[in-house]
Amino acid sequence: MGPSASTAISTPHTGGLRHSLAEDVYAFLIGCSLIVMGILCLHKAGLVTGGMAGIALLLSYVLPLSPGLLFTLINIPFLAFALKAMSPNFAVRTMIASMGVTAFGGLMPRVITVSEINPLFSALFAGTIIGLGILCLARHQAGVGGTGIVTLWLQKSRGINAGRVQIAIDVVILTVSAFFLPKDKIVLSLVSAVSTSGILIVYHRPGRYIGH
Repeated sequence: MGPSASTAISTPHTGGLRHSLAEDVYAFLIGCSLIVMGILCLHKAGLVTGGMAGIALLLSYVLPLSPGLLFTLINIPFLAFALKAMSPNFAVRTMIASMGVTAFGGLMPRVITVSEINPLFSALFAGTIIGLGILCLARHQAGVGGTGIVTLWLQKSRGINAGRVQIAIDVVILTVSAFFLPKDKIVLSLVSAVSTSGILIVYHRPGRYIGH
C-alpha cells in the first residue's frame, strides 16, 4: 500500500502541533455529543440518517434485534479492518468514540427533550452538527466506526474525499429506506445526509489547515 494509511493517519501533526490528552478527551466529548444530539433531532422528525445508524435501522426491520445492538455488532468487522489497515491507535480511538456515542445516546435523553422540531430544519441542522461531530473526531484520529472507517481510509490511502464517498454510501442506504418510509421523509433524509457529508467535503481536506 506504499505509504500506508496507518502511517498517514498516525502522524497528522508534527512537533508542537500534536494534540494533548486533554485536547483529545475534550474533542471526543464534543464530537460524540454533537453526533447524538443530531440523531435525537432526526429521530424526532421521523427521518433516517446515513452511515452505520442507517444500516442498523434498516436491518432492524428484518431482524429481531434493536438498532443499538445491530450498530455494535456491525461495527466489529469494521474495527478489525481499522486495526489491520490503518493503525492500532486509530482502531482504539474509534472504539472509544463508538462507546462514547453509545454512552451519550443513553445519557442525552435524560438531560434534554426534543418536543417538536420542523423536519426541514432538523434535516439541515442535525445533518450539519453530525458532520461537525464526525469532523471533530476525525481531526483527533478517530471515527465513529462502520462506513466512517472506510471513508477515512480511502481518503488517507487513495486521496478520495471522505465526504464524497460518504454521500455515495448514504444514497444507497436511503434508496433502500424508500421501501419503508414515505417519499417526503426520504427526501429530507437525503438533505440531512448531504448536510453531513458537506461538512467533510469542505473542511476535512488534508493540507488546507494547520495541524490537519
